Amino acid sequence: MKTFSYTIKDEQGIHARPAGELVKVAKTFTSEIKIGNGGSMVDAKKIFGIMGLGAKKGDTVEFSFDGEDEEQALEAVSKLMENSL
Repeated sequence: MKTFSYTIKDEQGIHARPAGELVKVAKTFTSEIKIGNGGSMVDAKKIFGIMGLGAKKGDTVEFSFDGEDEEQALEAVSKLMENSL
């Protein structure tokens, strides 16, 4: 299992567009990918779960990756977060 933390820089926090991009990237991997904010972890392959976190600018979200391609998933998600949020 791999983990990654990211502090949101986007003024709007995690809104529909970046959440949709995250889901699209996460679905390309077989690993289980979770995202959490304030202790609540949700499936990063489900947009409603991500939106339900209510992550805002300045919040630090935690990711966990577990599976065969967890290294590649971590790399792709971390790049997406840096470029989108």
